[in-house]
Amino acid sequence: MNKKYSGDKGGFVYSTDPDFRFEEENQPVETLPPGEQPLVIQLDNKQRGGKTVTLISGFMGNADDLDKIAKQLRNYCGTGGSAKDGLAIVQGDQRDKVFQWLQKNGYSKTKRK
Repeated sequence: MNKKYSGDKGGFVYSTDPDFRFEEENQPVETLPPGEQPLVIQLDNKQRGGKTVTLISGFMGNADDLDKIAKQLRNYCGTGGSAKDGLAIVQGDQRDKVFQWLQKNGYSKTKRK
């Protein structure tokens, strides 16, 4: 299916009002300081073709800050990865390195699973 026009995710298809506009409910999210972030580090390999990844979940803030953290983690671990759906993803079993980096950078509420 061609997605030239994505429309609205809320189910609106058509309106007869010529001034009607889809209003997004994206309010700016303020990023919590590192000491207050309740991050969780876990290992995952489901739906990834058997590849193992380290997931960092629980980040409270905007997507740009999550992208920065994911990039710094990838550089520190020397592997690939990404940030999507509120998760920072680092390829491979990098739980120890990720935990060390987070502790060194002030993320004190980090849990390992």
